[in-house]
Amino acid sequence: MAAKRDFFGGGAARQHIVCALMQGPDSAYALGEKIGRAIYAPVMRSHRVSVEQMALLEPGLSETVVASLLAVMREAMDEVVARGVPKEAARDFLLGHLNILGAVIFGEIEGQFSDACNKAIAFGKPVLMRDDWKRVFEPAEIAASIQRIT
Repeated sequence: MAAKRDFFGGGAARQHIVCALMQGPDSAYALGEKIGRAIYAPVMRSHRVSVEQMALLEPGLSETVVASLLAVMREAMDEVVARGVPKEAARDFLLGHLNILGAVIFGEIEGQFSDACNKAIAFGKPVLMRDDWKRVFEPAEIAASIQRIT
């Protein structure tokens, strides 16, 4: 349970890290990775990516996409609470489904969604997402995102 509650890692939770060499000789990468492993210990895997790939991961994937979608999920939970569902029931229901749905979507468990769930996804994605949402990963948009947030 302590590892499950260690949301940032570096305590009870084992985790993976992603590292990039921003400047300096290639030989300096090993020192940076060693520091990353110490800060976020215990580390299971360390992945080396380029600086450009790191920018796709953050801010692109983690902040622009995932944080935005999670913020919408929180707003959706708040909406069902405003419509009468008890807050604790809505939260427990949402987090439980996030765990199961995420495990299936990311291939952590073998499974498939029901026909009803697949139909809800087919309806929900175009209602919730713009057709061109993947443009957030275009190099110009990544650069603009970095400018906006720094």
